[in-house]
Amino acid sequence: MKPNETVDYHIKVNWHALTNLYNSIAAKHSLTQATGFVLLNIEDETGTPATRIAPLMGMKATSLSRILKNMEEAGLIERKGDKSDGRMVRIHLTEEGITKKRIAKQVVKELNEYIIKNIPQKNLDIYFEVMGNINELIANYKENK
Repeated sequence: MKPNETVDYHIKVNWHALTNLYNSIAAKHSLTQATGFVLLNIEDETGTPATRIAPLMGMKATSLSRILKNMEEAGLIERKGDKSDGRMVRIHLTEEGITKKRIAKQVVKELNEYIIKNIPQKNLDIYFEVMGNINELIANYKENK
C-alpha cells in the first residue's frame, strides 16, 4: 500500500498544511498555531480549569504545560485558584490574551468560510460524517487492542 492510499496519510498531510498556514498567519501576530488554539479553548469570563484544556485540544498535559508556561510569560494568560475548589487552577485570559483570542477566532472563521464557500455542502456533510466515523473507529481500535 502506498502512503497516499492510506486514510491517515491524507489526514496528516492536511493537518500539517493547516498547521503551517495557521503558524504563518499567527507569526504576524506574535503567536503560534498552538497558542492560538489554546486561547480559543479558554472561557473568557470564567477561565478554564487547566486540567480540561489538554483533553479539549487532544493533547497530552505535558505538551500543554510548556505552552501554558510560554503563554504566561508572554502575558496572554494567568493562573488563578478556583474560588469553590482550592485544589483546582483555572487559566484566565489577560487583556492581551483576549485581544489575541479575537484575532485567532477571526482567522479560523475566515479560513472556514473560505473552505465552506469552495466545497459543496453535500461534500462537507460527507466529510464530517466520515471524520466522525474515523474518530469512533480509532477509539474502538485502541480499546480492542
